[in-house]
Amino acid sequence: MAHLFSRRRSVRAYLLAWIISPIALFIIIDSFSLYRNTLESVNTAYDRMLIASVHSIGDLLRIENGELKASLPYAALEIYEADYSSRMIYRINDLEGKFFDGDADLPSYKGKADKEAIYPALAHIYEDNYNGVPVRVAALFQPVVTNDPRGAALVQVAETMENRSALARKIFWETLIRQAALLVVIVSVTLYVVRRALQPVDALRRQLDERPADDLSPVAPPMAPRELQPFINALNQLMARLRRLLDHQQRFVANASHQLRTPLAVLKTQLQSGLRGDAPAQEILQEMSGTVERATTLANQLLSLAKVEQIRGRGAQEVCDLGMLARETAVDLSPLIAEKDLDFELEAEKILVMGHPWMIGELISNLLHNAIRHTPVRGRLGIRISARNEVAELLIWDSGEGIDAPAMENVFKAFSSNGSSSGGLGLTICGEIVDSMQATISLRNRMGGGVQVEGLDAVVHFRAVTG
Repeated sequence: MAHLFSRRRSVRAYLLAWIISPIALFIIIDSFSLYRNTLESVNTAYDRMLIASVHSIGDLLRIENGELKASLPYAALEIYEADYSSRMIYRINDLEGKFFDGDADLPSYKGKADKEAIYPALAHIYEDNYNGVPVRVAALFQPVVTNDPRGAALVQVAETMENRSALARKIFWETLIRQAALLVVIVSVTLYVVRRALQPVDALRRQLDERPADDLSPVAPPMAPRELQPFINALNQLMARLRRLLDHQQRFVANASHQLRTPLAVLKTQLQSGLRGDAPAQEILQEMSGTVERATTLANQLLSLAKVEQIRGRGAQEVCDLGMLARETAVDLSPLIAEKDLDFELEAEKILVMGHPWMIGELISNLLHNAIRHTPVRGRLGIRISARNEVAELLIWDSGEGIDAPAMENVFKAFSSNGSSSGGLGLTICGEIVDSMQATISLRNRMGGGVQVEGLDAVVHFRAVTG
């Protein structure tokens, strides 16, 4: 049943089925059990009157002239009958089976008297057939005074079963009607309660249906129950992620359309200048090579920024060796270091952090690339990785001119200027990466002698993985 309703995906049907079905099943089982118990109770009540009648007849037996006599007034039978709709049947035999009085066609009791019993006058109740009609019979071995000190007579009183069955059926149907009325009330109340309970879900559905396609604001349905709040919170979180993703896509499209247009226009101008012969071909080709390199760098940065958002959306993280990633990145950028004849220092311990290997590598690569670009020829720069109090620190330092104080606040914004050269997306990518990893990043000028800027320090703090 649960699998069936899960395929239909109907919470209302699921609740109704699992609330009403057990109650209905219980009522059905209880009704049949009640019928059996009622029939047993009716039999018990009627059997008591049946036993009273057989004892009453037994008490009227006497011996006259050495023979068993039975003179039964109607009152002896009337004590049993609750009404006159059923017939009283009786039979009196001696122990040898000789018929004395009553209905001879009533089958004789096949049981034997316990002659060793101190008091054998106990009635035995059993069921039999009388002229094809089911009857309930009480048989009594009634002691009588004869020459045999253990003398007794067999008294049988039978009563047809229609009164018993009719009374049991009447009680059963009356109870069944009450049970059915109870089930109708339960179903009605359950339908009402389930409908009222699901009204917040219907209200939430209507609110979402009426929203414009671009409306990703948080959902706040009125009168939402406490059980629905986790779902609403999850839905709002999903909308927030979608809104961030759409905002990122819009920024990406805006940046790509704006920033790539400029180098392409410059490249076109340079090509036309070369075709007109405004300058030597070698000079024009060198200018075009520089423009293509800047456009390629910008395109790669835009793609990296898009990939950061894609990985952030998946939310998957793993344990990463910060020192190993720093060494690999330094090896990749070693040609640029060698090209400027820089003095490079690397102090990288094995420190584990939670993150994505590509994102951490991209973070180190962008910071180190900026350090290489702003460090003068034969200058010094380096990477230092350490940990303290469960906090991992990545420090990339250079010996460049640093960043002007007014520009420090905007260095992580796209295409900002750091005061010495035109900005790009490198630090913007770094800011997005540390934000997705719940890390922190800061830039600070390194002062020498208290007044002279000796370089720039880029510091990133991660939460270290211990154990």
